[in-house]
Amino acid sequence: MTEQANVMMIIGASKGLGRQLALHFSQKGYRLVLVARGEKNLKAVGEEIQLRSGKEPLVLQGDMSQEEDVERIVSVALAHYHRIDVLINNASVFGPGPSVLLDYPTDSFSDVLLTNVVGPFLMTRQVLPTMLAQGSGVVLTVTSEAGQTGFAEWGAYGISKFAVEGMIQTWADELEESGVRMHLIDPGEMDTEMHAIAVPDCDYPLARPADAIPLFERALHLEKSPLRIAASEEESE
Repeated sequence: MTEQANVMMIIGASKGLGRQLALHFSQKGYRLVLVARGEKNLKAVGEEIQLRSGKEPLVLQGDMSQEEDVERIVSVALAHYHRIDVLINNASVFGPGPSVLLDYPTDSFSDVLLTNVVGPFLMTRQVLPTMLAQGSGVVLTVTSEAGQTGFAEWGAYGISKFAVEGMIQTWADELEESGVRMHLIDPGEMDTEMHAIAVPDCDYPLARPADAIPLFERALHLEKSPLRIAASEEESE
C-alpha cells in the first residue's frame, strides 16, 4: 500500500500505542483521522503532530461503543477526505483490574465488551461500505495473547479479545477477494496504563508502544501477510 495521500483513521489515538501510531504515520504521508473518547489528550496529540509535521490531522472526539457517535465520525471524515484507506481499531479497556470471574461486576463486564468488541464492530461496519466501493482498504484490529489463551483474573478483557479474534476471522472470510483486507495485530505486553492495571506488580521488562509499529507496517505493505501478526512471532523469526 502506498502511503502518500492515503487516509488513515486511528481509533484510540490519544495515548499509548494509538499516540505512537499517529505520530509515526503522520511522518509517512498519511492524512490522519484521530479518534478517542478523551478530548484533552486527543487534541494534544493533534497539536503535537501539527507542530512536528506542519500537517493538521482531523481530530474527532467520540465514544465508539455508541452507534450515533460512530456514524457522525465516519460521516465527518468522509466529508473531509472523501475516502478511508486504513482503519486501526486500537481502543480498548482492561476493566476494574485483576479479578476472578466469580467476583466480576456485571456493569464492568458489559462496559469492557461494549468498548472492546461492540466498538470495533460498529466502526468497521460503518467504514466497510466506503472501502468496498473503493475496491481497497485495510482494517487492523489490535488483539492480545489473551485472545487465544484464557488467563486467570484477566476477566472480561480476555473474553473480549477472544470475541474480537472471532469477529475479524469472520469478516476476513466474508471479504475474501473483495480488495479489503483484515488483520489482527498482537503487539505483546507493553508499558502502558492498561498493562499497569492488568499486572499491577509487574517485575519484568515490557516493550515500548513504539516497538509495535513494525507489525502495523508489515500488515500494510505485505499483500499476503497472515491474518494474525504477533510480536512474539516476529521475535522468533
